[in-house]
Amino acid sequence: MAEARYKQLVDELAAEIRVGSLPPGTRLPTHRKLAERHGLALVTASRVYAELEAMGLVSGEVGRGTFVREASLRVGPGAEQRALPADLVDLNFNYPALPGQAELLRGALRQLAAGGELDAMLRYAPHGGRMHERACFARHLASRGLEVEPSNVLIVDGAQHGLAVTAMALLQPGDVVAVDALTYPGFKVLAEAHRLELAPLTASGQGPDLDALERLCARRRVRAIYVMPTMHNPLGWVMSASRRKRLVAVARRHGLLVIEDAAYAFLAGDPPPPLAALAPETTVYVSGLSKNVATGLRVGFVAAPDAWVPKLERAIRATTWCTPGVTTAIACAWLEDGTVGRLEAEKRQDAAARQAIVGEVLDGLRCVRHPSSYFAWLPLPEETRADLVAAALMREGVSVSTAEPFATSKHVPHALRLALGSVGLDGLRSALQTVRRVVGEQSF
Repeated sequence: MAEARYKQLVDELAAEIRVGSLPPGTRLPTHRKLAERHGLALVTASRVYAELEAMGLVSGEVGRGTFVREASLRVGPGAEQRALPADLVDLNFNYPALPGQAELLRGALRQLAAGGELDAMLRYAPHGGRMHERACFARHLASRGLEVEPSNVLIVDGAQHGLAVTAMALLQPGDVVAVDALTYPGFKVLAEAHRLELAPLTASGQGPDLDALERLCARRRVRAIYVMPTMHNPLGWVMSASRRKRLVAVARRHGLLVIEDAAYAFLAGDPPPPLAALAPETTVYVSGLSKNVATGLRVGFVAAPDAWVPKLERAIRATTWCTPGVTTAIACAWLEDGTVGRLEAEKRQDAAARQAIVGEVLDGLRCVRHPSSYFAWLPLPEETRADLVAAALMREGVSVSTAEPFATSKHVPHALRLALGSVGLDGLRSALQTVRRVVGEQSF
């Protein structure tokens, strides 16, 4: 009988939410009050809310209660990129581009067509790339402070593929991976696909709380740590040299695999050495050319110790066999002739100009950001719900992300992540003005 009542209550509440009788943002009764009101055991009332949360209709927030979700927002990891209406301003995803990049591609394709290697591009390449191509990426890594042999570099189909083959090759389902409490959503999707358990670490200044990492490793068998030490996404920090050294010491002491994501590292002008330079024997360094060149150029690179290279090559074989020869050839040509370096410098200037607009338009609001990053983190005022703000902005023609896609802990802060690199400067200013106005309207 109790089971039937429990199911009936789930259906009743779900129907009220869907027809709008319980509008988004409504605070629902506590678990105890729900149990008392409907004559249920406390554990059964908790099951009611758990089922509604699994349906994407409510969200439970530690210390605040259970709230009706904004139904127009997607539920889940939030890494799915979908086509947007032409009149919608995208502050959700970053695909920074500079004027003239299309012409660069035309020139590269003409040069490729005139060259003598077209026949080779029609054949399979070695799984990690041809050795002269790997040498090209090794020289690029040297400019980032990471000296590696070409044989330790593998070419992949973008940084996300690099993370995927790292997980496939070096981790097992059920492995515990330490991550920031706010981290890159693509790694969350990857962890779900590979059945990895993510153990969140809160932030402590400009980096993860390393004392918390020590306690976690003492309490549990942690296999790896996933970190973005240079230009963290979404918080924009650049870890200090001393903090990097301590992180490496913790990793060595507990036998952790370090997965270093450097997708946005090019934006930092003069960062400390990569973790892979400090602990090359236990670090896999992953990056690509999506953010510094073009998101459609799906070329990435992984640097790893000798012992792990064969495993990574097998994972590449299992997923894509090899990187397409045409895109790899274009990437290598642009690395060699200085195009990549020039684009990186120009994008650092572009990102700084966008951050200046953020500072001007959002002045007075708390905003976590790096002065040369392509994103900003906007914590919302007390009692302001991020899902309601995001839905209101969507109605105003501005797409933003809440904290949910980035959160790895049960506590999801009410905040917005603003991607700055996908619209023109005038459009960015206008969109940020809309953000400021809507946040103000939702805060009363």
